[in-house]
Amino acid sequence: MSSDRPLRVAVVGSGPAGFYAAAQLLASDVPARVDVIERLPTPWGLVRLGVAPDHPEIKAVSRVFEKTARQDGFRFFGNVGVGTDVTHDELAAIYDAVIYTVGAQSDRRMGIPGEDLPGSWPATAFVAWYNGHPDFQDLDFDLSHERAIVVGNGNVAMDVARMLALTKGELDPTDTTEAAIRAIVDSGIKEVVMLGRRGPAQAAFTNPELKELGELHGADVIVDPAALVLDEASEAALAEERSTARRNVDLLREYSVRTPAGKVRKVTLRFCVSPVAILGDGKVEAVEVVRNTLVADDDGKLRAVATDETEVLPAGLVLRSVGYCGVPVPGVPFDERRAVIPNAAGRVLGEDGQPIRGLYCAGWIKRGPSGVIGTNKKDATETCDLLLEDARAGLLDAADGDLEALLTDRGVAFVPYAGWEAIDARERELGEPLGKPRVKLVRWDDLLSVAGS
Repeated sequence: MSSDRPLRVAVVGSGPAGFYAAAQLLASDVPARVDVIERLPTPWGLVRLGVAPDHPEIKAVSRVFEKTARQDGFRFFGNVGVGTDVTHDELAAIYDAVIYTVGAQSDRRMGIPGEDLPGSWPATAFVAWYNGHPDFQDLDFDLSHERAIVVGNGNVAMDVARMLALTKGELDPTDTTEAAIRAIVDSGIKEVVMLGRRGPAQAAFTNPELKELGELHGADVIVDPAALVLDEASEAALAEERSTARRNVDLLREYSVRTPAGKVRKVTLRFCVSPVAILGDGKVEAVEVVRNTLVADDDGKLRAVATDETEVLPAGLVLRSVGYCGVPVPGVPFDERRAVIPNAAGRVLGEDGQPIRGLYCAGWIKRGPSGVIGTNKKDATETCDLLLEDARAGLLDAADGDLEALLTDRGVAFVPYAGWEAIDARERELGEPLGKPRVKLVRWDDLLSVAGS
């Protein structure tokens, strides 16, 4: 890096990790210019396209990102794919440093027979569909069946189960797409069953998610009291556990003694069960599950072990929420086993296990899909501290060139931040007369047309 010009950094990915990284760099004592590169025409990542639409308070974090985008030295390049419109090697030549914050864009598979039958979907696709992701608007989710099964016990699983149970009155004030609202309201679903492979004391969802499940206008919550009789190991772990797990079990016990109010739908929470096969002739018709027992490992951690007790649950829709995983970026090292970019606290490692000069990562592609939105701030700070340390030590190569000029020469219609602001303004304008925060533009042509205007 030359001492007579600012540090030039590309951040690939515009979700929370990307914007926290940009903010950290622009606020440092090292003068810096940061270009955030995003494949979509719109920023914010999962804040826009992953957070449940009925959680607007979580989406409000984008106001912090807007302040970063208004700082001198910040540029946004939307509608630019790394590996298609520009290569990693080209970015490495243009910038002193490149930080990848591309998240975990795919879903983990269960590896069971029938997983790919029509009617079996990754929850990530369902979430993207109802949130208006332009790549997922032509998917056809058949919601005509009486029972849907959600596999998983985390917050994403809870989100999709809750979304399937919301009423029109609950959905209308949100930015859920109109097509999704119609499909959910008119669906034939009477029961949503959540399957957790471990017990209630090990569930990964948080207290607020579980609490609001019990406040649904149109759905009863069903929990079998027998499922809440904990084994000794779980009781012992719960006695030492953080308040989240204890409060979850308390809430579940409260639900288990409620008298169902006879609402239109019900959400049933099952524990210590795992799907072993998805059954059906050309489409999902049922799920075979096995009963699990909990066994303590040598380190005391409880794991689910299958018994010989099985059950078949008729169902027409399966949403699999067993975890996200990262996908490789062309030209960037990738750990196939862990589905992350190999790194040491954010410095990307080559095949020899040594840091690659000028190459960094942050967020889920760095550590895996864990934590909440705010977790990415600490994570991005750790990465940027190392980047700045390398810059001060003169370890970053001086770069040359300009991304805008390269894209313009190639005829790539990139979306600058002003283009996103035009999209944002148009969506809010469409939502205002309907009492919604926005009506999302969900087609690529519409997004690019408004951005270009």
